[in-house]
Amino acid sequence: MSYTPATRSEPFPREEGWRDVLVIGGGASGVLFAANLLRQDTDLRVTVVEGRHLLGCGIAYSTSDPDHLLNTRVHNMSAFPEDPDHFLHWLQKQGQEGPDGGDYDADSFVGRATYGSYLSCLLAPWTASGRLVCIKANCLGLSEREGGVKVTLDDGRQLKGAYAVLATGHVVPKEDPSGLISGAWSITAPPDADAPVMIIGTGLSMVDQVLSLERAGHRGPITAISRRGLLPRSHGPGAPLKIPAEEVPFGAPISQLLHWFRQLATRADAEGGSWRSAVDGVRPWVSRIWQNMSIDQRKRFLRHAATWWEVHRHRIPPASAARLEAAIDSTRLVIKRAAFLRAEPGTGKEVRAVIQPRGSALPQTISLGRIIDCRGIRNDPEKNATPLMAGLLAEGAARVDPLRLGFEVTVEARLIGQDGTASDRLFALGPVSRAMFWEITAIPDIRVQAGQMARFIAEKAGATAA
Repeated sequence: MSYTPATRSEPFPREEGWRDVLVIGGGASGVLFAANLLRQDTDLRVTVVEGRHLLGCGIAYSTSDPDHLLNTRVHNMSAFPEDPDHFLHWLQKQGQEGPDGGDYDADSFVGRATYGSYLSCLLAPWTASGRLVCIKANCLGLSEREGGVKVTLDDGRQLKGAYAVLATGHVVPKEDPSGLISGAWSITAPPDADAPVMIIGTGLSMVDQVLSLERAGHRGPITAISRRGLLPRSHGPGAPLKIPAEEVPFGAPISQLLHWFRQLATRADAEGGSWRSAVDGVRPWVSRIWQNMSIDQRKRFLRHAATWWEVHRHRIPPASAARLEAAIDSTRLVIKRAAFLRAEPGTGKEVRAVIQPRGSALPQTISLGRIIDCRGIRNDPEKNATPLMAGLLAEGAARVDPLRLGFEVTVEARLIGQDGTASDRLFALGPVSRAMFWEITAIPDIRVQAGQMARFIAEKAGATAA
């Protein structure tokens, strides 16, 4: 079940438009914000602009592969933190069977496509009320003006509103101009089912690619390479540790933070849990820990500890882990520590990967049927900017943080311009705001930010109207 956004070909019909909030991006971040704002006691209206996917789907949830599961249990995926069973009740109303033919429960792992349908349905009730309009178009420009904001669409239309929220999701790297490397979200199976495949990266996207290759009937060997060769850990039983704020060493050097975390893992083990309990207990404090780091400490974290944190923090469902382990045990999947240097054309339909194996003085060239780039979501937001983002940077309405993670924002997620001034009307939500919040790429974190931003804008708009 899914909800297709309404489209309009006529000029924007609302009077004046200065009580509208324009949401640029209709993926998970945009839908969660819109749903939270529309639940507020306010007369604000919402216009969602999305040009690529069905409402709520975005890159993460537009997959049609049933093997692509959520990496978080049902009880943590409700759109509303204050209503933790909202998603579970929606699943039960759909009449779908859960794992092993039984009913879904709070600890189930469901398909990402199913979650995309849930997000799409979230906004359906608001279209009839007139408080929500969804426009299928791409946003090319956004500017702030006295009293509001204006948006320019690729079909020539202009929209105006009181506020604009950038909910454009992850920075997607531009396609390989040579065509030798496939993207992480493209069709993966090579024409020859027995041809070897190389995947660059050993994280979550790699897991999805391996499962998709198997479903497509691929029989050839798969080699996944990364600098450290680390794989995502599996989910397991255990409750989060209770960690009060006064126990967290905010502002401490990375070495001290790591020592503190190891002590937490030891404590969790002594209390009958595991390192998972420690990781999940720290999670509510991650953004605040990040914000208390200096730029130099953040650099050290990204260079030495981020990969280790991510493989323990962003875990995969046990079913996915079992299939990955089976592929490794059968040697169909080989994990290799190496650096990817470049791709070269091969003979016929072959491509060649030139890699630098760890510990080897000489590079190695391998002939393949396909090379798939799954190096993750940490991509330079300026080098891979869309026309909208490039325009904001060129006009000085936004600036990229020193570590090239995303746009600089305040703690309220207000966009910071080139001159250091925070906007009163432009906001960044979800992965776009990663420079300030770091851990803002998963639904449990995005929904909290979406709820806080919705309340902030509703209060701000109420004060302005008064």
